[in-house]
Amino acid sequence: MVSIPVYNREGQQVDTYEIDPAELAPRINKQLLHDAVVMYRANLRLGTAKAKSRSEVAGSTRKLYRQKGTGRARAGMRRTPIRRGGGRAHPKRPQDWSYRLPKKALRLATRMALASRIADNEVILIDELKFEAPKTREAAGILNKLGLAGMRLLVTLDNYDPIAYKSLRNIDKVETLPVSDINAYEVLRPKRILMTRAALDMFRAKVVAGTA
Repeated sequence: MVSIPVYNREGQQVDTYEIDPAELAPRINKQLLHDAVVMYRANLRLGTAKAKSRSEVAGSTRKLYRQKGTGRARAGMRRTPIRRGGGRAHPKRPQDWSYRLPKKALRLATRMALASRIADNEVILIDELKFEAPKTREAAGILNKLGLAGMRLLVTLDNYDPIAYKSLRNIDKVETLPVSDINAYEVLRPKRILMTRAALDMFRAKVVAGTA
């Protein structure tokens, strides 16, 4: 059982949150976490790299000089890959790198990732994170009081809040996601995770219901 301190917007501890990481994932499978991260990274690749072959570069197809009698090595057209300005021998082509692991495996990887971050005391809980209007200065002040300023941080809310999102989006190294959109890669990437109490409650409910 892990006791997570719950802070308010002023950085003061107001409560504790009891959770057993085994409730989210009985064990941590590092190979599954690795496979999930590799998949998410592969899906981010654009796959737009392209080079020209000898048939695509500009230039004449005329033989540069006669085959014999010049004393030089025989040569073909100017567009050959061995000459400067020629085409590539095995050029890169646009490619789709995306693939998907089974849905159950990805859900389990997300639970394992969050359970490991909780066990390592890398999840910070806040009682609520609401703003009356988009205020980046106010959001930065809250992070500073929580000792999270300058860190790569994932802020997780129970639902999508456009005002909170606009308040946090201009802060460097900070990403904001509703709890329904988190995955193993997003959980493992930052140095710390800031979650609202409601977001963690919702994730636990999804685990019990079998939808997380």
